[in-house]
Amino acid sequence: MSIPQSGGGPVENVAQLAEYLEAGCKPKSDWRIGTEHEKFGYDKATLKPIPYAGERSVLAVLEGLRDRHGWAPIHEGGNIIGLEKDGANVSLEPGGQLELSGAPLETIHQTCDEVNEHLREVKGVADEIGVGFIGLGAAPIWRHEDMPVMPKGRYRLMTDYMDKVGTMGKTMMYRTCTVQVNLDFASEADMVQKLRVALALQPVATALFANSPFLDGKPNGHKSWRARVWRDLDPARTGMLPFAFEDGFGFERWVDYALDVPMYFVYRDGKYIDALGQSFRDFMAGRLPALPGETPTLSDWADHLTTIFPEARVKKFIEMRGADGGPWRRLCALPAFWVGLTYDQGALDAAWDLVKDWDAETRDAWRVAASVEGLQAMVGGRSMLSLAAEVLLIAQAGLKARARPGLGGMVQDERHFLHALEDSIESGKAPADELLDHYHGDWNGDLSRVYEEFSY
Repeated sequence: MSIPQSGGGPVENVAQLAEYLEAGCKPKSDWRIGTEHEKFGYDKATLKPIPYAGERSVLAVLEGLRDRHGWAPIHEGGNIIGLEKDGANVSLEPGGQLELSGAPLETIHQTCDEVNEHLREVKGVADEIGVGFIGLGAAPIWRHEDMPVMPKGRYRLMTDYMDKVGTMGKTMMYRTCTVQVNLDFASEADMVQKLRVALALQPVATALFANSPFLDGKPNGHKSWRARVWRDLDPARTGMLPFAFEDGFGFERWVDYALDVPMYFVYRDGKYIDALGQSFRDFMAGRLPALPGETPTLSDWADHLTTIFPEARVKKFIEMRGADGGPWRRLCALPAFWVGLTYDQGALDAAWDLVKDWDAETRDAWRVAASVEGLQAMVGGRSMLSLAAEVLLIAQAGLKARARPGLGGMVQDERHFLHALEDSIESGKAPADELLDHYHGDWNGDLSRVYEEFSY
């Protein structure tokens, strides 16, 4: 999750909130790719999650990255809670999941190099202290009470609030991981088209990247339990956002939606102030109970936008949020998938033509079916596998049209980053299917085998 935002002046009217989003518009030449991925750390000796502090810990990994690779520490309350370097940052999820939020880069070649370098650095530090890292959508064995709690104020507030608004919030916070990509838009109209395609096709990403079939040491009945978790987290801030498909949708409508999402906190002087369930509209009017008489800054608005969790999210860019964390090849495939669909206008138009006639019920049906059945899902007589194959062809065409070479020109474009997804289409199996095959086959129900065979 995000680190506190900074640099915003006072908010005097609602129009500024839409202008903040609109300021993200960039010419196509300036579009960038920001990839984020989370992973679970564990003690190799016990296969338990690592605590924040100690010989084998999250802090030891952060300090190793700081001392050996030049990352600058980010502190909160005297604790290191993140790192930053060259436009990227490393942050902590509530249960100690380590996240790389990559720098904005021009090509998938660059973002994959960044992922590779990060995983090499982490592995080098972790191996020396007896720690391993694994990419899965959900912790396969660990119970909630096994999970450590990171020393971040926003997480303490969110933990207390989650059970009041849903049944799966704490599971999301402490026992899930994702891979995401952040993408730019040229204009309000471009944002609208990209967001609609992103929301409609997010279930395809969920199915292709499904990688969380286990929880509490056994199969959970879903290919993506992480996706299932998001359906019962907090209806006020999650979902497929049917209003985004209505006539007239744009930045102002997103602001109206975000203003009605209950707040979590206000960040002041290095501390998180409890504003749980309170209204940003009241904050605008100087009537926020947490800070009576005070009005927000643009930094407060930016912070609030990070507490909204739909399947795709608008800030000064669009976040694609539907995929489980996973193995190395899929960390590069996720940005390639969405860049292929959205960074070439021909591909974006083709993707929109594919989904523009779907109604809200159809989009929701795909979302549910993707989490349960993955690539084996069926909706309205159509299979997810055939839909995913068609979408992947569009993404391939988009990457070919982008024609961004790599390896000094030896590779003509970025299509090879989709090979992992092509393999899934050919076999009909996402990572979750492969994990279940092992569980019911050569592992004989021994889930501890997942750490040795699927860690980075």
